[in-house]
Amino acid sequence: MLQVDFSSTAGYTVAHVIGRLDTVTATDFEGQMSKLISEGVTRIIFDCTKLGYVSSSGLRVFLLVQKQMSALGGKLKVCCLQPSIREIFDISGFSQIFSLFDSVESASQH
Repeated sequence: MLQVDFSSTAGYTVAHVIGRLDTVTATDFEGQMSKLISEGVTRIIFDCTKLGYVSSSGLRVFLLVQKQMSALGGKLKVCCLQPSIREIFDISGFSQIFSLFDSVESASQH
C-alpha cells in the first residue's frame, strides 16, 4: 500500500511518500509523478519520513523522475530516508545521484 500526499514549501512541491514503494505500487507512483511534471512542476522534494520499503521498481521511479527533472532544468531532492532505505541508496549508488537531506526544511533551503 502506498499513499502520496502533496504540499508546498519555499517554491517546491513536496511529495510525502507513505508506505511501500514496490512492484505493485511503483506504476501508480510513476503515474502521479508524471502527471505532476506534465502540469509544469519542476521543483520536487520527496519526503520519505513514512516510506517503509522501496524495491528496485521503486528506485527506478526515483531515477526516472530525476532524469525528467534534469531534462527540464528542474530540481529533485530527497529527504528523511529511514536508515534501512538510506542503506539501499548507499549500496545502489543512489546517494551520489540524488541530493539527500535530513529534513524538508533543509532540502528547500539548498
